[in-house]
Amino acid sequence: MLQSELIVAKFGGTSVADFTAMNRSADVVLGNANVRLVVLSASAGITNLLVALAEGQEPSQRYALLDEIRRIQYAIVDRLQQPEVIREEIDRMLENIAMLAEAAALASSAALTDELVSHGELISSLLFVEILRERNVAAEWFDVRKIMRTNDRFGRAEPDVSTLAELSRQQLRPRLETALVITQGFIGSEAKGRTTTLGRGGSDYTAALLSEALQAQRIDIWTDVPGIYTTDPRIVPAAQRIDKITFEEAAEMATFGAKVLHPATLLPAVRNDIPVFVGSSKDPAAGGTLVCNETENPPLFRALALRRKQTLLTLHSLNMLHARGFLAEVFAILARHHISVDLITTSEVSVALTLDTTGSTSTGDSLLTQALLTELSSLCRVEVEENLALVALIGNKLSQACGVGKEVFGVLEPFNLRMICYGASSYNLCFLVPGNDAEQVVRTLHHNLFKC
Repeated sequence: MLQSELIVAKFGGTSVADFTAMNRSADVVLGNANVRLVVLSASAGITNLLVALAEGQEPSQRYALLDEIRRIQYAIVDRLQQPEVIREEIDRMLENIAMLAEAAALASSAALTDELVSHGELISSLLFVEILRERNVAAEWFDVRKIMRTNDRFGRAEPDVSTLAELSRQQLRPRLETALVITQGFIGSEAKGRTTTLGRGGSDYTAALLSEALQAQRIDIWTDVPGIYTTDPRIVPAAQRIDKITFEEAAEMATFGAKVLHPATLLPAVRNDIPVFVGSSKDPAAGGTLVCNETENPPLFRALALRRKQTLLTLHSLNMLHARGFLAEVFAILARHHISVDLITTSEVSVALTLDTTGSTSTGDSLLTQALLTELSSLCRVEVEENLALVALIGNKLSQACGVGKEVFGVLEPFNLRMICYGASSYNLCFLVPGNDAEQVVRTLHHNLFKC
């Protein structure tokens, strides 16, 4: 049964934010007998509070943050029919958080941060199991760190896929035969047993990795919006839901800023052709979006994605002129600082590239460090422009269609386009604009290209 019919369901922070939200999510889980494994995020707001504690706080601020965490989690505990069953375990978790927060105030570290932040998922999954048990469901709590082995790059750990597959077969699959298993997203453990995190948004990735390891039939991502839209409905109220979208289109959307899916989520799904359904736990009857291998009659323009707080680096050097190896040196420096480049354009004596420098670790720290700038400055003159926004037009066969440039850039004549990247992919056309213009650019493009 498990290989052919297993569905892995993941619930985001808003879906487990409080007692009411957790019960709605429990209804979704129990509404489909094929859901045997549930992956949970921390309750909404908890991760940010834990990250703040990990940064090291004065006692008064630390106590205020701890009180807020306690308030959010005990608002759930106190509404259980038998809160005393779980209270001792939750108290122990909160004591761990307090001890780690005190340690962080003395000397913080990436490893300590991951250990501290992991408690959000650990607590939410414990509470969810108790909610299910009070409904007489055979639910079992499982610590995902037993099988999600990663390297020791704290904050952005990379999982060992082959080890995960083997340990899942040994430890997780047998449990799924007899119980509904509840586990945690976002967290793992390295070789020495220390807790790691996969980076912010990594719960989606966890669900996809576990689905791959267990050869699941489908991944259900439950969030606070009923699917994937042509753009962010908060920016363009006329945005329309996309009922079915390809992996390639969804991956482009996620990569360029659409927040419904974590960019890495789709990689294990693509590798194994596992469809991904995205729906709202607040209104599961509203339907959602199915992400799969192919769709019928894909449109030229599918969606618009927006990524804010972008940084443009322009590197000038006369040594580039008719020379070899300059770009290799630049990318070697970036690699040493664990920086990946999004867009790049070059001229005879300069190269411009964009970096997505926000939220790249569990702490949300910027990647553009003084050490990186110093090393680049030894090679060339460096200009940094910040507060830009990346707008990506997602579509199909864009580089093969005639008139796309005129149709797109004709309506953008009133705006300053700082950089354009077109032709490297048939699925996207990207450009940088001043951050203050970003939403108007998206509205203008959507109105003219999508005719909603």
